[in-house]
Amino acid sequence: MSFLENIPPTLSELGFDTFFSSRLSSPDAIDRVARVAVEHRSRYVVVSPRGAEDAVLAGRLRHEAHQSTDLPRVGDWVELVRGHTLDGLAVIESVLPRRTLFARRAAGESKEPQVIAANVDVVLIVSSMSASDDARVQRRGINVRRLERYSTAVRRSGALPVFVINKCDLSSEHEALDEIREIAEDARVIMTSAVSGAGLDELRAEIGTGRTVALVGSSGVGKSALTNRLLGREVELVGAVRGDDERGRHTTTHRELFVLPGGGLLIDTPGMRELGLWWESGSDETGFEDIERLGRECRFRDCRHAGEPGCAVVDAIERGELDEERLSSQQKLERELAFERRKVDPLARSRAQRELKRRARDYRRRDKLRQS
Repeated sequence: MSFLENIPPTLSELGFDTFFSSRLSSPDAIDRVARVAVEHRSRYVVVSPRGAEDAVLAGRLRHEAHQSTDLPRVGDWVELVRGHTLDGLAVIESVLPRRTLFARRAAGESKEPQVIAANVDVVLIVSSMSASDDARVQRRGINVRRLERYSTAVRRSGALPVFVINKCDLSSEHEALDEIREIAEDARVIMTSAVSGAGLDELRAEIGTGRTVALVGSSGVGKSALTNRLLGREVELVGAVRGDDERGRHTTTHRELFVLPGGGLLIDTPGMRELGLWWESGSDETGFEDIERLGRECRFRDCRHAGEPGCAVVDAIERGELDEERLSSQQKLERELAFERRKVDPLARSRAQRELKRRARDYRRRDKLRQS
């Protein structure tokens, strides 16, 4: 298999630790544990110290799944049963609880998310420099507002974000680096070139033995090229971008987990045109610590930063210490998360309805006072 080379890795090299061992169904299940490397329509490829092998889903697990997220996804740890099928395939009997789950809102009206990867420690958010003089093309390569969205989704998943600006050999104008550092908060920002090899040592430093990282970003930013460089061999197709607008094509068609030769694991993902936020209880981090820090200085505890007196956030914008677009971005993402939460949380829906009724009463009361 393309994700394994030479000697099969140990469980610890695959990222198995005490978090997962404490969640096994029984102590002897450790001999039956494996990690999902590739997910196909009806089969999986799993990897363990025995090597890579094909597996199918147990019928009981499929029927008892309440939603699609209950089924195994790339990065998941599973327990297998071997030798019970005529064709010798392993059978996935259970999925171990996840440490992190990076997902996005599925297209359409579905209430279920689309899982990008499970049990990821670090997400490398890849954007790219541009050789074009067209400002619109440049913004497509590095879109700060889109990167804020990625950062919010990653932080809420429980993983750590790292901003990767690829193709740094295409331009000597690195003004975008300052913009990204302003929104990065505590996250690292790394300049790379899959062509020249610049920044790859820094990137490898983020991937230690047993640590799982995922590459995410739009098509054409060079994720597949970075994957090939980190693996030291050609395993992913690398597509050219169009010369007029530098739009990329989808060369990665499925998610796949690779074991890196220097230690660590890498999940390459297809390019994403959009990343709709998905709400799940857990981490409340959004990557807007600067606004949250200012918000704690507002006169009113429930200040919405919309013109209330004594608003420290608005004051910071007026002093030029905070970009107004950043506040608009945060508020937009918060509204999106609140909307997604109301879809799945009856209590949140009830609170929202009560708030709407309260505002309607206040509006009618103010209207009567104006008329009197």
